[in-house]
Amino acid sequence: MSLDFDKRFAPHHGEAVPVEPGILRLTAPNAGPMTFHGTNTYLVGHDRLVVIDPGPETASHLAAILSAVGGRPVDAVLVTHTHLDHSALAPRLARETAAPLVAQGPHRISRPLAEGEVNPLDAASDFAFRPDIVLDDGAELRLGETVLRGIHTPGHTFNHMAFALEDRGILFSGDHVMAWATSVVAPPDGSMADYLRSLDRLAARSDRRYLPGHGGSVETPATFVRALRAHRRMRESAILEKVRSGLSTVPEIVASIYHTTDRRLHGAAGLSVLAHLESLVERRLVAVEGTFGLAGRFAPI
Repeated sequence: MSLDFDKRFAPHHGEAVPVEPGILRLTAPNAGPMTFHGTNTYLVGHDRLVVIDPGPETASHLAAILSAVGGRPVDAVLVTHTHLDHSALAPRLARETAAPLVAQGPHRISRPLAEGEVNPLDAASDFAFRPDIVLDDGAELRLGETVLRGIHTPGHTFNHMAFALEDRGILFSGDHVMAWATSVVAPPDGSMADYLRSLDRLAARSDRRYLPGHGGSVETPATFVRALRAHRRMRESAILEKVRSGLSTVPEIVASIYHTTDRRLHGAAGLSVLAHLESLVERRLVAVEGTFGLAGRFAPI
């Protein structure tokens, strides 16, 4: 099954772009190799609003959001997960609009750090974030004219949550599923085993459209999620094959598998390779020699 990414996207920084009736998208000016053209913020509603993923703490983006709000009541500020490019602006926006912060919970890693292990995404994580309302998995949130359901989708981060407008078949998928690229999954911040289970959960749903945290929408979610899962499984098989052929480090595996990929993305690729290796170690297909992490050495069992 082919996985076709769609990199066609016009960010319109500073401008609120209609993507559905009653849904506006604003893209923050934080473009980069990991964020594409920037973080998408969504305003949901007509007379009353819900804001999803305010984005990085950028004055111009805050001004753009408040301009798009236009004085309408904001019933809540929702955060899909606590990486700073999604959550840093949330407390300030919540204060400006007198709205509660809603999320799955504060930032926490998927498992304890191993002895000597370093979390490569520590600097990207928002450890200060605290929601006013903790939304449980599957819980329905009634906010003025908007009804959303929280879908816990750990993998990219442990506290990643997608938000579903179920009466309209729309899922705000955060960084879990994006049209432009695969999500970075980096232990211990995230977990590949969790990520694949979360994909299975989304595959069982019947959403008609995903609105992700970066880039354009996913227009055929069921097909795309199946292809994404197959892609991850093929990548895992390729990594296991490389280890069995004698490659023992993450950089060696990245250089072999991602030799046609832009080198600026090799860091992100290394994190995903590490996540697959962690899954293989857990299933006793691969052994780690020394400290688990980007500097570790791996061998087949």
